[in-house]
Amino acid sequence: MQATSKSVVLKLANLAEYQDDSVVSRQITKADAGNVTLFAFDAGQELSEHRAPFDALVHVLDGEAEIRISGQPYTVSEGQAIIMPANEPHALKAVRRFKMLLTMIRA
Repeated sequence: MQATSKSVVLKLANLAEYQDDSVVSRQITKADAGNVTLFAFDAGQELSEHRAPFDALVHVLDGEAEIRISGQPYTVSEGQAIIMPANEPHALKAVRRFKMLLTMIRA
């Protein structure tokens, strides 16, 4: 995964294209303090339940996802965001195709 060039104007939703039956990711930036990654999920695709040792912000750029945090489902649509708390189990599923920007800050 290659990081995106710095000091350029980005149209984030255009940096990762949908692919049938796939989840596509593109790293936007990465540092010791955290990273920002763009994902494009085809409808029905998902990330299985897992945990992370730090908070993660999901900002949906296009489409709609179901995000489960500690078993509680949340529907998150274009223009909306949710914070997945550190050490809480979470999973993501594309209700319909969706793109998200994932920001993780290590603290």
